[in-house]
Amino acid sequence: MNPFQYVTAHTPDEAVSLIGKNGRYLGGGIDLLDEMKEYIVSPDVLVNVKHVFDTKNAQPIVFTKDPNGCSIDATVTIADIAAHEELKKVLPGIAEAASEVGSPQIRNVASLAGNLLQHSRCWYYRQPDIVCLKRGSQTCYAQDGENKYSSLFSGCACISPIVSNLSVILTALEATAEVKQAGKTRSLSIGELYHEVLKNPAAHNSLEPQDFLLSVNVPTKRTRSAYRQVSEKSEFDWALVSCAAAGNVAAGKITDARVVLGAVAPVPYMVAEANQFLEGKPLTEVTASKAADIILKDAKPLAQNGYKVPLAHTLIRRTLLALNT
Repeated sequence: MNPFQYVTAHTPDEAVSLIGKNGRYLGGGIDLLDEMKEYIVSPDVLVNVKHVFDTKNAQPIVFTKDPNGCSIDATVTIADIAAHEELKKVLPGIAEAASEVGSPQIRNVASLAGNLLQHSRCWYYRQPDIVCLKRGSQTCYAQDGENKYSSLFSGCACISPIVSNLSVILTALEATAEVKQAGKTRSLSIGELYHEVLKNPAAHNSLEPQDFLLSVNVPTKRTRSAYRQVSEKSEFDWALVSCAAAGNVAAGKITDARVVLGAVAPVPYMVAEANQFLEGKPLTEVTASKAADIILKDAKPLAQNGYKVPLAHTLIRRTLLALNT
């Protein structure tokens, strides 16, 4: 690990002013410190942002009556999200996704921002002795190499999939991210938060290093939500495939449905045709299975990740049917 300066910011504006040209924001540090120890990144300064919001006098998770419904500070811990009683009642899919992150020890320090903005877990990217496409070379070694965990749907030369649990459920719920950029606050959809990844294989998200994620706003217009994932290990492991679904269910029929997959593409993967198919349909095993067929019809498995297709099919069915309860 190379030498660096360490400073603490007490407001978002102060954090942005301290970051410099080669600095990084430090919340829980789960991902960042791993990259620093492997010399994948070497920032000149770390800006501690754990104290940028006054949580003694304000709640980091707030429900309001406006259309956004719920506001979650970016520095709130994953453990607090998973344990929040009102989230469990109103937006259960978010609490479910948070509860699947890492281990209890990690959830106690990891933040919402860290989960959304974490970098690729592809072992070629994480190997310090290999310079892959995402780190500036011309080659994605996973294409013809070890691709057990790679994308089924890529859309770009890098086939490293997104592994953020919360990005998947927040996409399903049509959440927006509030970001401080160049002195102004912008509201980005979760899709916009990641769209740069599809254009630039070196990108992990659409933010510049100086951009500061303030909060996430989640509409509560969908009264049902669920998140499911399958991992190789029950604790401290990323999803092989994850799925989130949200919508409204009345008399057994679903409306305003959105189904999103994670760990199968570089960004949260959603198929509009499947959402349209579900509109007004009875939420049955047959309907859920047909929706899964539509979502997965364009999958392009590689040599070692074909198992993700039936896994995703099962998860889509289970997640949609969970909206009945």
